[in-house]
Amino acid sequence: MIEKGKSANFESKSTDFSQVDKSSKVEKYSLSLTIKKSPTVITDEILRKIKKKLSKDRSSVTFEEIDESIPTQMRENFTLEFLITFYNELKKSNISVVDSSIRHFYEDDEEKDLQTNEEYKDSEEYEEIFEDFSDVEVEMCDNISLQDPIKIYLKEISKSKLLTPSRERKLARKAQMGDKRAREELIKANLRLVISIAKRYVGHGLGFLDLIQEGNIGLMKAVAKFDWKKGYKFSTYSYWWIRQAITRAIADQGRTVRIPVHLVETINRMNRVVNKYVQEHGEVPDLEELSVLMDKPVDKMKEVLISAKNIFSLNAPVSNDVDAEGETEVLDFIDSESPTPDEEGRKMVIRQKMEMIIDTLSPKEAMILKMRYGFVDGKQKTLEEVGEFFNVTRERIRQIESKSIRKLKHPARKKMIENIMQEY
Repeated sequence: MIEKGKSANFESKSTDFSQVDKSSKVEKYSLSLTIKKSPTVITDEILRKIKKKLSKDRSSVTFEEIDESIPTQMRENFTLEFLITFYNELKKSNISVVDSSIRHFYEDDEEKDLQTNEEYKDSEEYEEIFEDFSDVEVEMCDNISLQDPIKIYLKEISKSKLLTPSRERKLARKAQMGDKRAREELIKANLRLVISIAKRYVGHGLGFLDLIQEGNIGLMKAVAKFDWKKGYKFSTYSYWWIRQAITRAIADQGRTVRIPVHLVETINRMNRVVNKYVQEHGEVPDLEELSVLMDKPVDKMKEVLISAKNIFSLNAPVSNDVDAEGETEVLDFIDSESPTPDEEGRKMVIRQKMEMIIDTLSPKEAMILKMRYGFVDGKQKTLEEVGEFFNVTRERIRQIESKSIRKLKHPARKKMIENIMQEY
C-alpha cells in the first residue's frame, strides 16, 4: 500500500519489465514512494534465476537480465507497488540492479568509497569507467573545430569530475535541501551517463544533440525527485528518467506523423519479439505467427505494422556514427538515371487517359491492345500469349491488333491522343 498523503497516477500498459519507464505517468509520481508491508513478489524460483546471472566478481544484474528471469504473466500485470517492492527485495538479497552499459558506475562501490578525487583518479574503477565511456572523452576532441558542436560539448562535459559514492550522497542531501550548487554539480557529474544512453537512440528520428538535450531534461527531473534516504544509487535512479525523457521525445517528435506513445510501446515490443524469433528460427515470422507471439488479433497487428512504417530523409546518413565527416547519404545510392517522381506521375496520367481512349474500342479490341502494350500488369504480352488467352491463333490476334491501331488513327481519336501528348 502507498502511505497516506502520497498519491500516484500511473498506467501499466507495458508488457516488458525493462521498458517500464515509458508507460508510466512520470510527471505525476516519484519513485521514492514508501511501501508499507508489501507482499513478497520474488519467489524462490525467480531469485534462483537472478542469482544464476551473477558471477563471482560482481553482485549486480542488468535490467535485461531481470526481464529474462520474470515470468511473462508477472511482467504483464506489474504495478508501481510491485516494481518498488521487487527492487527492495533484491536489495535485501544484496543484489544491485544496473544498466548493462553503465555497470562500472556503481558496482562494488561500497568497498571503493574513496575519500578524495585524487585517490579516485588513481583507482582501477576510474580507469574502468573511462574505458567504458572512451567514446565521450577528450581523446576524440583534440584539434576540434568550432563548427562541430558535438565535440565542443563532449570536451566541455569531460571537465566535470566523477563523484565518489560518499560525495554523491552528500550532494544529493544538499540538493534535496535546496542547495543550487550541489544540484548543479550532481547534474554535471552525470552528463556522461546521458551521452551513453542517448547514443543508443541515434537514428530513431531525432538528432544526436536533440537526444542529449532531452536526456539532460530527464537528468534534471531525476535530481529534483531523488530521495537519497532510500539508499538507491543515483545512477540507477536517474537512468530511468533519462531514458524515459529520450523515448518520450522520440515518440512525440521523431516521426513525421506522430503516433501515440502506447503504440510506440507496442511497436518496440514487436521489434524485440521479431528479433528474438529471427535469432531462434532464422526467418521472419508471418502475420499469423506474429499475432500469436504478441497475443493480439491479426487485424490489430496489421494496424501496428502499418504504424511501424517510418518516413526518412534522403539526406539521412547511412551510418549511425555521430562523429563521421562527409557521411554517405541515402540519396547517394539512388540511381541518378531513374525517373523522378514528377516523371512517374506524368506517365501515370498519360497511361490513364490513353486507357480511356482505348476503351472506346470494342471490349475484345481494347483488351488485346492493353495486353500487348502492358496496360494490364505492366508486362507486354506476345501474340502467342494473347492468342492463348482468347483461344485463337497468333495470326488472328495480329490482325485484330492492326485493325484496332487503325481505328485509333481515326481523326477524332488521333486528335485526343495529340492533345494528351501536348498537355503532358
